[in-house]
Amino acid sequence: MSALIAIALTLVLAGAVAVVFTDDPKRQAVTLSVYGLLMGVLFVLLSAPDVAMSQIVIGTAIVPLMVMLTIRKIRGSGQ
Repeated sequence: MSALIAIALTLVLAGAVAVVFTDDPKRQAVTLSVYGLLMGVLFVLLSAPDVAMSQIVIGTAIVPLMVMLTIRKIRGSGQ
């Protein structure tokens, strides 16, 4: 089990670096969604299913959706 946790931690680290170094806000929202999913998997492996469920709902779905809607609103009002 500790090998799976080490792999998940490595993937979370790579996901965090990908989010930080993504320049385009739309692509950053997608990478943020993938990062949230990776965090959810890590929480499941760490025996925290309730935290994993809330992370997947909030971090994978709601936050990236709010970012995309905000980008759409900002770019739409500027034209």
